[in-house]
Amino acid sequence: MNGSCACGSIRFTTSGTPEGASVCHCGQCRKMSGFAWSSAYLPQDRVSIEGQVRWVHLSNKAERGVCPSCGSFLFWRAHDEDTISFALGAIDGPTGLSLTKHIFTADKGDYYAIADGLPQRT
Repeated sequence: MNGSCACGSIRFTTSGTPEGASVCHCGQCRKMSGFAWSSAYLPQDRVSIEGQVRWVHLSNKAERGVCPSCGSFLFWRAHDEDTISFALGAIDGPTGLSLTKHIFTADKGDYYAIADGLPQRT
């Protein structure tokens, strides 16, 4: 898969089949994306990134990669894991993936319902 930020300053390519297509409803993802953030993940060595990503540290557990030009929220990676999550909305074209779960649902906004029948993890 190939992906990019809204302005095209950052591009990325994945190799292999991503895992864990999910929607995160945590407060940080909601604030960064404006709603909820859908992503999938791969080992970091299977995601090639071109462009200058700005890594934002909002907690001591993980960092988020954004485009410094347009502000697109593209990546998430935990400090103690060797995987990287990438925004499904940033993929150029169809992903071929299906969501498998919702995470941090206890933090979801009160203005929407999760009604797709997928597992929900609080």
